[in-house]
Amino acid sequence: MVIEQLISPIVPTLLPTDTGNRALLLMEENNLNQLPLVVEEQYVTLVQENDVLDLENPEALLGKADFRNFRPAVFASGHPYEALRLAHQQNLSIVPVVDNENKYLGAITRDELLKYITENAGLDTPGGIIVLEIDPRNYSLTEIARICENEDVFIISTQLHTNRAAHKLEITIKTNQSNLDAVAASFERYKYTVREVYGEHAHNDDIMDRYKSLMNYLNM
Repeated sequence: MVIEQLISPIVPTLLPTDTGNRALLLMEENNLNQLPLVVEEQYVTLVQENDVLDLENPEALLGKADFRNFRPAVFASGHPYEALRLAHQQNLSIVPVVDNENKYLGAITRDELLKYITENAGLDTPGGIIVLEIDPRNYSLTEIARICENEDVFIISTQLHTNRAAHKLEITIKTNQSNLDAVAASFERYKYTVREVYGEHAHNDDIMDRYKSLMNYLNM
């Protein structure tokens, strides 16, 4: 999948002839705090709610406003992870998408990115989650997969996070099995620290909520 496939059809654009009040109205109607300003199909800037609220005259035309040069964007042919990274780094409610000539093609919303993560991380697939901790130099996905497979557990997805304070690597593993007692014991025998296990005794909705929290913690 490429970024262009995630473009939302509901994100409006702003024109230089729109007023500050018009921008605020569109943001409120679409539950967004940022909207792209586009001139003749060219992406000019990402207008933020706070910038509009700071205008001395809310009826002034956006084309005459002195917005800061803020143009975060991703290329249509890129991978969705690029949009995820930018959304996190810049705290974006939408991620503008452009081509190689800066032509505005649309935008991706946070909801679309969350849906992408949910579907591609296997979150909607039955199974449990186990979080491991290990020295980074000892990390081997091959070994982790082998330990899981020896207990008839298969990996659906993984996420990595470096705990710089502890100099450890945290590995979040979504599996196809809900009962992870045996595989957790196997990891401990191989000197992995098992930080957390979310298995069959947890309510499915609770698993989803906790996994989303973990994804936020891992700085997707």
